[in-house]
Amino acid sequence: MRSRSAILFATLAALTLFLFLLDLAVGAVAVPLGDVWAALTGGDCPRATAKIILNIRLIKAVVALLAGAALSVSGLQMQTLFRNPLAGPYVLGISSGASLGVALVVLAGVGSSIGIAGAAWLGAALVLVVIAAVGHRIKDIMVILILGMMFSSGVGAIVQILQYLSKEESLKAFVIWTMGSLGDVTFDQLAMLIPSIIAGLLLAVVTIKPLNLLLFGEEYAVTMGLNIRRSRGLLFLSTTLLAGTVTAFCGPIGFIGLA
Repeated sequence: MRSRSAILFATLAALTLFLFLLDLAVGAVAVPLGDVWAALTGGDCPRATAKIILNIRLIKAVVALLAGAALSVSGLQMQTLFRNPLAGPYVLGISSGASLGVALVVLAGVGSSIGIAGAAWLGAALVLVVIAAVGHRIKDIMVILILGMMFSSGVGAIVQILQYLSKEESLKAFVIWTMGSLGDVTFDQLAMLIPSIIAGLLLAVVTIKPLNLLLFGEEYAVTMGLNIRRSRGLLFLSTTLLAGTVTAFCGPIGFIGLA
């Protein structure tokens, strides 16, 4: 069984690397894989090709890889925690909190790219604080899920009011953000994106055993000595770091987490 898993993961890792390089080669300007490898390793290749690979496509490919990993892990965490296959990474209202932060900055016409990302992350973090406070008093996980959905709807209504009151140019900028994009992340923003997602993934690794216990239900997990509140808090924090960071920099593309 272990050998099969090792072969499977080795195959997937090789396939990921191949698709990563293929993503760098495919685009408006086709680049041979040899030139792609040369650009990445500092070999001999045309200067224009190196700029296309290193300054444009490499950033998008890294963001796509990180966003896919973050949303898939956060989706798995929420589906396991709520024992519901339809529970995505945004069921706690994280996306709505991020949208509210972006709306407050963009619709006011004062948002830079880094400011938009920071506002979205702070909005998602604010939702985490509220959910954590609720989770400290309420034991039933389904009640927390319902409250998260209600909170999401309420925040969404506030965002719609802000859209109604905003100017045309600001509204257009906000609508473009809601479409989601991997191409708006800059090299400087990667310094914020990468550590946040790595921290979220490390927290996810820490919660592997609690998630395995939660698959059998919270009552069984408690009898096995699991601290439900602590584990739930770590899961919420990990999901917020993963889904909130991706939302901040790439827009509301959390539907990927359902896959």
